[in-house]
Amino acid sequence: MPGRTAEVFEDLDVVAEQYARDRAGLPPAQTQRLREETIRRMLPFAGRLAGRYRHGREPSDDLEQVARLGLIKAIDRYDPERGSFTAYAVTTIVGELKRYFRDHSWGLQVPRRLQDLSRVVGQADEALTTELNRPPSDREVAVRCGITEQEVAEARRSRAGYRPVSLSLPVGDSGGELSDLLGGADGALELVPEQLTLRRLLDQLPTRERRILLERFYGNRTQLEIANDLGISQMHVSRLLNRTLEWLRTAMLTEDTPAWHGESTDTAETNPVVAVRRQPTGLRVVVAGEVDRDNAGLLREALLRLVRRAPAGSRLEIDLAAVPLLAAAGVAALLAVHEAARIRRIEVTAVGVQPFVRRIAAITGLGALLRAEEAPPARRPGLN
Repeated sequence: MPGRTAEVFEDLDVVAEQYARDRAGLPPAQTQRLREETIRRMLPFAGRLAGRYRHGREPSDDLEQVARLGLIKAIDRYDPERGSFTAYAVTTIVGELKRYFRDHSWGLQVPRRLQDLSRVVGQADEALTTELNRPPSDREVAVRCGITEQEVAEARRSRAGYRPVSLSLPVGDSGGELSDLLGGADGALELVPEQLTLRRLLDQLPTRERRILLERFYGNRTQLEIANDLGISQMHVSRLLNRTLEWLRTAMLTEDTPAWHGESTDTAETNPVVAVRRQPTGLRVVVAGEVDRDNAGLLREALLRLVRRAPAGSRLEIDLAAVPLLAAAGVAALLAVHEAARIRRIEVTAVGVQPFVRRIAAITGLGALLRAEEAPPARRPGLN
C-alpha cells in the first residue's frame, strides 16, 4: 500500500497552496470539482485529529464528521498570505471538536462558564492527587486554580451533569431499578386541597384584611409595623386580624362559605361608648371600650361638647371602669378635655380607673384627673 501511505502523509501546505493557485480564474463548475478533490485528499488528516478524541461515549463517526466539517471551513477560509495551512486547519478542526463536546456531549445543559470551570477543576484534582498522594481538599484546589472554594464546589456539582445516571439503571439482582430507591411519600400532598381552598378564600377577603394577613404571616411583620403602614392603631390591626382568622377558620370547616360582614357592629369594640348621666353634683360620663388612635378623636369631641355646655363651677366625672386600654391618643384626648375644663372653671375627675390605665395616667400626667383616693401613691424619699 505505498500509494495510500504517500497520500496519508501528504504535505497539506503544498496541497493548499496548489489549490489556491489552480482555482484562480477557473469557472464555477471547475472550481467546485477542484475543491471537492482537495477535500478528498485532506480527509485522512481530519480523521487523524478526530481519533485523538475517541475516548468517551461519543460515536467515532460523529467525531469524524465534525472534524471533516472543520476541514472544509479551513479550506474555504484559507489565505496563503497568512501562513501555514496545516497550523490553521489544526486550530479550526480542534475548535470544532471542542465546540461539539461543549454543546452535545454534556448530558444536561450547563452554562459555558461552569463547563470550563469544571474542566479546570478536574485537571487540578488530577495534578494535586499525583503531587500529594491523596485527594486534595477544596481549599487546595481553589488555591491552585485561583478561584474560591464555593466555585470549586459549584464546578464539581455541575460535573455531574456531564454523565447523568439513568433512572432505569438496574440495581442488585432482584431486577429493580435506580428509580425504585429514590423519592418517597410527599407528606405535603394531603395539604393541597386545604391550600387551594385557602387561596380561594383569601381572594374573597377585602384588600385591607388580605394585606394584613399576608404581611403578618408571609411577610413576618409585626402588628405595629403593619399599623404604621396603614395609618391605624396596633389594637385595630389585632382586631382585624382576629376577625379575619375567625372567618377563615369557619369557612375552612364548613361547606358553605360564610358571608363577610366587614367591620364589627359592636361599637364597644371599635368606638368607645359614651353614656351621660346627670347627678346632683353634675354630670357623670361612662366610657366603655378601648380608647386608641382610631377612636380617641370621637371620645375627645364628645367630652368637649359636654364641657362647652356645662356651666362654670360644675363637676364632670369620667367613669373609666369599662376602659381596659388607654392608648397615647386617648391620653392626649383626656388632657385636652382637662385643659378645656380648667379654662371654663369646670372640675373634671376620672373615676373607676383600672390599675393598668391608672399607671398610664400617672406616667403621662393624667394624675390631676384622678380622685385623691384613686391617685397612685407618691414615692417616699429615699425609696426606689
